[in-house]
Amino acid sequence: MKKIKFVSIFVAIILSIVTIYIYTINPTTLKKFNNSFLDMLFNIRGVEIGDKNIVIIDIDERSIKKLGHWPWRRDKIAQIVENLTNNGIAVIGFDMVFSEKEERSPKEIAKDLGIDSKKLKDYDKIFANSLANSPSILGFVFNMEHNFTNNDPMLNAIFVENGHSGDYILKAKGVTSNIKLLQESAYSSGSFNMIPDSDGVVRSVPMLFRYGSNIYPSLTLEMIRAMLGEQQIYIDYDEFGVADIRVGELTIPTDKYGRVFVNFRGKKGSYRYISALDIYENRVKRSELDGKIALIGTSAAGLLDLRSTPFDSHIPGVEIHANLIDNVLNGNFIQKSSNIVGINYLLIITLLLIVSVIMMFESIFISTFFLALFLGLLIYFFYYLLFFKGVVLNYIYPVLSIIAFALIFYIYRLYIESKQKEKILNKFSKKVSPAVAQTLIKSNSVDLEIDEREVTIFFSDIRNFTTISESFGDAKRLIDYLNRYMSPMSDIIIKSGGTIDKYIGDAIMAYWNAPLKVEDHADLALKASLEQLNSLNKLNMELERDGLPLIEIGVGIHTGKAVVGEMGSYERSDYTIIGESVNTASRIESLTKEFKANILISEDTKNALKQSYNLEPIGDILLKGMSKKVNIYKVQI
Repeated sequence: MKKIKFVSIFVAIILSIVTIYIYTINPTTLKKFNNSFLDMLFNIRGVEIGDKNIVIIDIDERSIKKLGHWPWRRDKIAQIVENLTNNGIAVIGFDMVFSEKEERSPKEIAKDLGIDSKKLKDYDKIFANSLANSPSILGFVFNMEHNFTNNDPMLNAIFVENGHSGDYILKAKGVTSNIKLLQESAYSSGSFNMIPDSDGVVRSVPMLFRYGSNIYPSLTLEMIRAMLGEQQIYIDYDEFGVADIRVGELTIPTDKYGRVFVNFRGKKGSYRYISALDIYENRVKRSELDGKIALIGTSAAGLLDLRSTPFDSHIPGVEIHANLIDNVLNGNFIQKSSNIVGINYLLIITLLLIVSVIMMFESIFISTFFLALFLGLLIYFFYYLLFFKGVVLNYIYPVLSIIAFALIFYIYRLYIESKQKEKILNKFSKKVSPAVAQTLIKSNSVDLEIDEREVTIFFSDIRNFTTISESFGDAKRLIDYLNRYMSPMSDIIIKSGGTIDKYIGDAIMAYWNAPLKVEDHADLALKASLEQLNSLNKLNMELERDGLPLIEIGVGIHTGKAVVGEMGSYERSDYTIIGESVNTASRIESLTKEFKANILISEDTKNALKQSYNLEPIGDILLKGMSKKVNIYKVQI
C-alpha cells in the first residue's frame, strides 16, 4: 500500500511537469480539442434570450431582390439611416465599410461625360448628410497581413494607458477605411475585424488595435463609448498584459491581448432581425425602434459575411457584434483572465494531486468509481465557472492529464497484479492444489501479512527412518525411495485443500484453513490422513515387490490458533505458521509410536470435527516441553 501511495504521488508530479510543458507549447491539435470542449459546454447550457433593445437591420435576400444587388446606391442607404433616426434609434453601427466613392451618382456620371454637374445629385453627399444628422458609427477593417491603406480612420476617442503597455494589443499593418467625406460626417467609427480561432470558429473579438502610433477601438467598443457619452477609454495593464478596459463606470474584462470572450446567446436569430427593405419603406413602428441599438449588416449568403460560432456554423457576422454589445451592456462577461496561464498551471497540479489520492484506494473498483465521479464533478465545475462566474479555463489539459494518469496507474496496477499472481504461484504452486492457487489469483485476496487464525495442523513421520536410511548405501537411491513416498502423500494433502508447509527430512508438516479459509478444516485434515494410510498400503505392495523397505507412518493432528503469514528475512521469506499449536501437533505425532497408533488427534481437533469417526480416548497427556496436559484420541482405522 505504501508503494502504491508513493507511485501515485510520483506519477502525479511527473505528469504535472509534462502536462505544463505541453501546455506551454500548446499544439494546435490540443487547442482544437479544448475549443471543442468549450463549444460542448455552450451547447449543454443551451440558448438564451438576447437583449431586446438590440436589433439587426438586415440586408437580406428580400431587400436585395427589391432594392437591387449590393452595394446599393448610397442615397438608398441614406434613406435607411434617415428613417432609423426619425424613429428614435439610439445608435447605429455599420458592419461594413464604404471605402470608395459612389460612382453611380448623377454628379459623378456627368463629370465623366464632361457635363455640368453642379445641380446634379451626389449620393455620397446625401449619405454624408444623413450620417451627420444621425447617431451613426461607421465600420472599417484593419489589414493584419499586408500594409495596404486607403485612408486612416478618424480617432475620436482618447485612450489612457495605465501600467506598462508592452506589445500585447494586436498590431495592424494597414487599414481599409471609409472615404473622407463619410468619415468626417459620421459621429465616429470602429473596426469590425474578427479573428477566428485555428478551427475557423469565432470565440473572442478584439476590442483594441494598435495601428501606427495610435490605438483604435472596435466597432462594439466605439458604440458603447458613444452611448455612454464618454470621451476617454482607459486601458489597464498588469504584469501579464491587458487586464481590462474602462469606459466611464463600465469595466470590460479582457484577455491579455485586449480581446473579449463572447458569451453567445445562441444560434442565428437570438436578436430581432428587421429587413432593411422594411426600414427603407418606413413600414416599422416607431415603438419597435425607439431607443434601440441598431446594427446594419447582412444575412445574405452571397455577400459572404457568414461566420462560425460554438452554436452555429453559418451566422451573420453582424450578430456576433450584437452578442458582444449585449455582453458589455448587461455585464454577462466570460473572462479569459490575463494571468490565465498561471491559473491553469495551478489547476493542473491541484487536480492531479487530487486524482493521485483517489487512485490510492486498494480496490481498483473503488478508485474507478471515485475517478468517474470526480471527472463528472470537474466538468460541472468547469460549466459552473464558465456560465455562473464568467471564467474561462483551459479544459483539455486537466482532463487529458487525469485520463493519462488513470491509464498509467491502471497499467501499473495490472503490472503489480501480474507480479502478485506470479508471487502467489511461486509461493503456493507446490504447497496447495492448482484450484486453490487459481482461486487466490482470481480473487487476488491472498494476504501475506501476518495474521492469527485457527488452523488444523498435520505432522507425519516415517517410523525407524534412521534404520531405513542406513540400509541404503547410495544417497541417490535413498532420495528416490523417499520421493516415491512423499509424492502421493503430498498430492493427497494438496487435493484435500491443505497447504504443505515444509518437508523435514522424512517428515511432512501441513495445515488447513490458510492461506484461504476453508470450512471443516479439521475433517479435511483427518480424511487426508486416512487416505494417506490407504495409499500407503498400495505403495508398500510396490516397495515389497521391488525389494525395498516397507514404510509405516505416524500422524499427529491438532487444531488451534497459530500465527500465519510471510516470515523470514528481507531477502528470503516463506509463507508459514508458527505458535504453540504447531509444537502441540508435532509432540502429538511423536507419541504415535508409544501408543501404537497411526493417527493421534487432540481434543481440540475432535471438537472441531463435523463428521463421525471411530475415536478411542487415550487420556490427558503431558507433552514433552509443554506445561499443560493435552487430551488426545487414537483414530481407529
